[in-house]
Amino acid sequence: MIFENTGLDGLKSDLAYLDESAEKVGFVRWQWEYYRATYDYKIEDEQTKSEYFVRINTRAIDGKLEKPDTVLSVEAVYLGKATFPHGLDYDSTVPQPVVKLAAQKLQQLKELLEA
Repeated sequence: MIFENTGLDGLKSDLAYLDESAEKVGFVRWQWEYYRATYDYKIEDEQTKSEYFVRINTRAIDGKLEKPDTVLSVEAVYLGKATFPHGLDYDSTVPQPVVKLAAQKLQQLKELLEA
């Protein structure tokens, strides 16, 4: 599921501040390379015991990721169900409480990045 209208698409931040802000909300920078990084937030659905991840894709627009002053731009935000052994299914139906929590976390991150 692609999150539309989060206000995050195209938002820019330096790496150090994005890392700090994401961590405050509960996101973790998992995958990264010199010009791209993803930030993930894990949500567990207590009813089904399924795991979902909110994933924020970013791309460096000035610098490389090993430098804290590198400027990143948010490209897209996804929500997917975790699959075995390690992957995300972006097409599965997501329970409404999971969608609601994901939207709240994205709003919190947006507010921090716009401050």
